[in-house]
Amino acid sequence: MKLIQAQQLMTSSLRSLPQGGRIAEILAHSVNSVNPAHCIREHLKRAGCELVINGDKISLDRYRRVLLIGFGKASLPMTRAAANIFSDKPIQGITIIKKGIHEELSEVPQNIRIYKGGHPLPDRDGLEGTQEIIDLLSSITEKDLVLFLISGGGSALLTAPAEGLSLEEVSRLNELLLRCGASINEINTIRKHISRVKGGRLAAQAFPAPTISLILSDVIRDPLDMIASGPTLPDPTTFEDALSLISKYHLEEDIPSAVLAHLKNGELGKVPETPKPGDPVFKQGYVKLIGNNYQSAASAVEKAASEGFHTLHLTSCYQGEAREIGHFLGAVLRQMATTGDPLPRPACLVAGGEATVVLEKGRQTGRGGRNQELALGATKVLDNLSDAVLLALATDGNDGPTDAAGAVVTGETHQRASSQGLSLQAHLEEHNAYAYFDALGDLLKPGLTQTNVNDLIYLFTL
Repeated sequence: MKLIQAQQLMTSSLRSLPQGGRIAEILAHSVNSVNPAHCIREHLKRAGCELVINGDKISLDRYRRVLLIGFGKASLPMTRAAANIFSDKPIQGITIIKKGIHEELSEVPQNIRIYKGGHPLPDRDGLEGTQEIIDLLSSITEKDLVLFLISGGGSALLTAPAEGLSLEEVSRLNELLLRCGASINEINTIRKHISRVKGGRLAAQAFPAPTISLILSDVIRDPLDMIASGPTLPDPTTFEDALSLISKYHLEEDIPSAVLAHLKNGELGKVPETPKPGDPVFKQGYVKLIGNNYQSAASAVEKAASEGFHTLHLTSCYQGEAREIGHFLGAVLRQMATTGDPLPRPACLVAGGEATVVLEKGRQTGRGGRNQELALGATKVLDNLSDAVLLALATDGNDGPTDAAGAVVTGETHQRASSQGLSLQAHLEEHNAYAYFDALGDLLKPGLTQTNVNDLIYLFTL
């Protein structure tokens, strides 16, 4: 992963602010703090013929080879860092990364195959890579050590539909889930039950080899069994839970009939459940969280403090409707700017989490993502506010189906947009935040960062 530079985060509004460069530096620092390669090296080390994971030692002399299996938006730098640790050992592996990553692959050993899969919807390249992982694991024994390098986005990239389901049917279900406003935990509960690899099933396929799962979290509060749909962890959810969620979001008539039949057969016991806590397939599994949103937000606060800002890390757990969260955080920023509460000027308040955007059934929508819509939701409440700025940023550099990571709002945004004939209300109703901020030159476009720890919202008073 190449480090993000502050210049990549500059927008029209930031260039007009006397502190704009320092603000961009703080954003870049927070993203770079969860550099996946650094996180791997921090938690996985070598001491001669021993592998050391947070003080625990594993003798590598016991194993004939090491297998590296990576999937997710951060899997390329994770794979590179892990491969360097085992440079003197026979290694083999497969890594599935997101399409659109154009970084050179030359540093990855030739015996590690790289696939580029679709995200947020799975595709045939991801399916092919996943099948090769399944085939590779079918030949392992207790003499093999398997490292799973897992990061957000793995739910789409690691894809193997359950028996009797097609890729097209699974992709259609994913599309509906992403539009209905369900949380990532709810979405992944369903995903686990229509897959041959999610919800602990990949660990079952790696049994009886010992496994190490190193995980970069993109899920609020870091439930490890939900990150990338928990392919190497016990699954506490059930087919009944999945069907309840289908009913909650009124998807029964829209999802493919084969998917609904599969879930109902699972509820009746005609399809095996996912492996549960206590299953022996997890007995030799070691799992470690190596990076998360809290770490990134805390790094932003630390950097801002060193730049002379009063700081507060508000939360790493916000969730809900994007525009409503934007309106709330905009109100927090207005209070902070006008009263000095909770922080006097100059101030930097950071909030982390993940919002959702509910797309109304049957309505034609524009382009955007949860961070852009959150920023749009804050625009009106910040109107005419002096020396204050809100920035909404997806740490992976990719907000929704766009090339933006988020957007910037100041007290001048609403008036600038109005002078160009841009209607705030119309863009909100059409979920068309991208067009709104693109016209103003205020989209954040750092490119794909190759890390992924949810989203960060920064509130600054200057």
